[in-house]
Amino acid sequence: MDYREGETPQDRFNRYVMNEIPIRLIRISNMTFVGRDEVKSHFQRYVARGFNNPQEIVKYAILSHRWLDRGEMTYQKMKSRRNSARSPGYRKLMKFCEKARMYGVEFAWSDTCCIDKSSSTEIDESIRSMFQWYRNSHICIIHLAQSETIQDIKSDTWMKRGWTLQELLAPYRIKLYNRRWVPMTDDENDKSQEGTEVMKALEEATGIHPDYLLKFMPGPVKVDERMAWAAERNTKRVEDVAYSLMGIFDVSLQIAYGEGADRAFCRLIEAIMRAGDPSVLNWVGEAAKHHSSSAIPQSPKNFVGQKELPQRLGWRLDMTMTSLGLRVPVVILPLDVTSTDRKSVEGYEPYYRVTLESPHCPTVRTFFPDVAIPHRKRQFALGIVNYSIGSCNVPRIQGRSIGFILYKDPEANVNTCEPKSEHVAGLHVVFPSKSEFTPWRKVNKTGLVEVDLHNEDISSDSFFYVDPNRHLETIYV
Repeated sequence: MDYREGETPQDRFNRYVMNEIPIRLIRISNMTFVGRDEVKSHFQRYVARGFNNPQEIVKYAILSHRWLDRGEMTYQKMKSRRNSARSPGYRKLMKFCEKARMYGVEFAWSDTCCIDKSSSTEIDESIRSMFQWYRNSHICIIHLAQSETIQDIKSDTWMKRGWTLQELLAPYRIKLYNRRWVPMTDDENDKSQEGTEVMKALEEATGIHPDYLLKFMPGPVKVDERMAWAAERNTKRVEDVAYSLMGIFDVSLQIAYGEGADRAFCRLIEAIMRAGDPSVLNWVGEAAKHHSSSAIPQSPKNFVGQKELPQRLGWRLDMTMTSLGLRVPVVILPLDVTSTDRKSVEGYEPYYRVTLESPHCPTVRTFFPDVAIPHRKRQFALGIVNYSIGSCNVPRIQGRSIGFILYKDPEANVNTCEPKSEHVAGLHVVFPSKSEFTPWRKVNKTGLVEVDLHNEDISSDSFFYVDPNRHLETIYV
């Protein structure tokens, strides 16, 4: 929790309880709901004893599980005390609370019954706060209902659900239980150290490096890598593909069920783009149905298999979504078409492998697939994004550069005239000598590509400056 200047331990405690823990918890001793005010009263005595970190004072267990098809305990059932011991949901809740008591906590939280789903306001706050609630828990108890041993983890459907990704990454302490509620290890915290059997199993099942599993920091960075973690996960509501990733990228969206998968995911990507990490552009395939931009992918699946971008401290890209598309200033490197090879793959339509090279640098070479040979007058370029502008206001690029493959076509059927007068209605008339072209566009279904600009004077890791008047251009994609 952040510390604010002039804030007393009591102020900090109050702010934490009222904003950073769940709206309501279950008091395990009598299985009743308690609100934040009651939680504050319960832990108040510890503040007087000199405890300064609210997270060490306010302890609660949180459940991560896969919902049953039917029979889960709901908020209404808990409020009305309509609890059936035969209900599988009630038995699961009681088992969870039983295990929570073993960790010395008096309070517990489950998403099945601790959210009043008749309140849209409460649903909105709960979804936006979910990552933080799991992070602040004393222990996250994970019930793997289809696993008996650690070896079963990989095939458990818990590993394929959208919401469980943040439920795995957010808590500092987790405990895995099998389908019979038997601990899967003898450790108190299954996240305590790298190299254990259970950590290896989690890494294999999720494709997530142990460093992230042990201590994950949320934020709109390494977007390509983090999106790939979610690519094979499923959600019941299509919008949850986006909503379940808010906490991982530390962004906030208004919850609007019914808006559809495309619109929700577009809003997520737009929120991530505001941080300026270029890895959000590192995807291939079909773009989402966005009203103005082709730079937003359809889903996390678009990021799978992409080569990780080299990270450089402070590298941020100025990206702004506009009515014309995503506005991005890039360094333009002209490219020429050098070959168009027809390719055939069984079961697919034939396509052309279009090869592009720089006329001035033989090491620059890239290609893309197209259904037809590009028009001979079409112009191509690489829009380099991994550049920086220092105090001299001149773009500085690296020997190994990354960018979009761009194209533009000659404008057709533009009916222009050449007035005899140099002024028309008070406007000064000019006569361009060059043909007009459309604005730069990103080649369809292509992502960021890497090229080498190095020669005997420039290494791949060195930097050099380029003329901003000739090469720096703002594009809309």
